[in-house]
Amino acid sequence: MERRLARLDWDAIETSLWDRGFALVPGVLSDAECRAVAAFEPDDRRFRSRIDMERFGFGVGRYAYFARPLPRLVDELRIASYARLAPIANRWMEALGEERRFPASLEEFLAECAASGQTKPTPLLLRYEAGGYNCLHRDLYGDVAFPLQIACFLSAPGTDYEGGEFLLVEQKPRAQSRGEALLPARGTMIVFPNAIRPVRGRRGFYRAGVRHGVSSVRAGARLTLGIIFHDAR
Repeated sequence: MERRLARLDWDAIETSLWDRGFALVPGVLSDAECRAVAAFEPDDRRFRSRIDMERFGFGVGRYAYFARPLPRLVDELRIASYARLAPIANRWMEALGEERRFPASLEEFLAECAASGQTKPTPLLLRYEAGGYNCLHRDLYGDVAFPLQIACFLSAPGTDYEGGEFLLVEQKPRAQSRGEALLPARGTMIVFPNAIRPVRGRRGFYRAGVRHGVSSVRAGARLTLGIIFHDAR
């Protein structure tokens, strides 16, 4: 996975994050890898917690947080992508005038999470069927948070499901919200903000709030792998 991610155009990914607030990277996972990750869903041994979204008012669908040890592909993807995203996150912090800086490795960052009482792994598998959706939200689980996260789309739109667009909504200060509705191909990775991002204005950078969700699935089943870098309490 490290070699695979090293071949990606990270300059273009960073440019897209600054300019658009997200970056789409096709073909990160193969069809076979998508099927292998999706096949973990019924195995309770793989997960530390399962959530019925409707019960908590989060939407309609379900998701499950992986338990340690994480599946090898999930673990390697989390480790390798963090190493590539940490320098970008640090440049975001600098642009926003924040003193916070993130260490070079995921191991070091998770040690910071643990010191703050955040020890539960947060990579998750999400499933939506017809009528399912996810309300706009942010994935914050404690005082320590990494400003970027990724999702990998495990199902093929138009074949496995209809509808179910990935939603990003950005709120700039004293302005109306701006939305994106994306329908990436199976195996695509999206990099997007966890909660805020820097946006260049006339007087420098300001922070824009970002939330994400999923529109209603009209038919079929949609599965996604979510990679959040900070652990939870």
